[in-house]
Formats: sequence, structure tokens, C-alpha cells
Amino acid sequence: MRHNKKFNHLSRTADHRHAMLANMTISLIMHKRITTTLAKAKALKKYAEPLITRCKDDSTHSRRVVFSHLQNKEALKELFGPVAAKVGDRPGGYTRIIKLGFRKGDGAEICFIELVDFDENMAKTAGKKKATRRSRRSAKAEAPAAEAAAETVEATEAPAAETAEAPAKDEAPKAE
Repeated sequence: MRHNKKFNHLSRTADHRHAMLANMTISLIMHKRITTTLAKAKALKKYAEPLITRCKDDSTHSRRVVFSHLQNKEALKELFGPVAAKVGDRPGGYTRIIKLGFRKGDGAEICFIELVDFDENMAKTAGKKKATRRSRRSAKAEAPAAEAAAETVEATEAPAAETAEAPAKDEAPKAE
């Protein structure tokens, strides 16, 4: 039975696991996206998100608590600077896990873990809403095309009509 086994131990001792998660959190903060196995990404999410929540309150106590976990001044500056500014209004869910498939060597499931607010590709697609269309051409696209086509037809027919009408008028009086 799995009683009181709340988190994944990742086949490591406690010190090794804490050091690995701290290093992965530093990499995630500095690079905004890292590639790792799915099990490590899930463990990292539980480790990093409380630290990101802590950075919303920029106090000396918060900085000391986060520094006790990370032990990296550059990551601390990045976390309390640009990262805190972007996640300030978000109530949680600062990271996203995107599965990539399986690793060739050992078959482990590989994924991206990234900070949600720093992914430009997802932000661009989230801003645009794709309109559904019922036909191949939309009504907006047909209207300018129809007007342009009508103008070209009128332009090509107008000189032909004038030349056709002029001889007809000349011939008609001669025949009478």
C-alpha cells in the first residue's frame, strides 16, 4: 500500500533530491523553459510554484526564504524582478508541462516545463480568436473581390460599348 507516500522520491536520497530540484528550479527561472522527464517535471512543479508564489511579496523575509531554497543570487534577482512582475496578477499555475514523447535510450517520457507567462508563441495564439467559416470564402473577402471585379468589368466594357454604339448610330441613319 502507498500510505503516507505523498511525493515521488525519484530514486534519490533526500539531499540529492532537494539539490536536484533546486538546480532545476534555478534553470527554469533563468531559461524560462527546460526539457526533462515527466516525473522530474511534476516534482519540479510542486517545488517551484510555492517559491514563485512567495516572490509576489517582495519583502526581506520572502527573499531569505527563497534564497534558503535556491542559494543563487542571480536566480533570486530574476525571480523577484521580471518573473514577479509578470505573474503578479496570476492566482497560481505558473508552469506548464508539454509532453514531447519518449526518450530513445531508455524510453523515459520527455517533456518541456516552462513558465506560462514567458512563452511568446502561446501568448500570440491566445490573443487571436479564430473565426469559424461555413464556406471556403468569407463574406468579407467576397465583398472587396466582387467590387474590384465589377470595376474591372465596367472598365473593359465601357470602351467596347462606346465603339459599338458609334458605328451603330452612323449606320442607322444611312439605312433610313
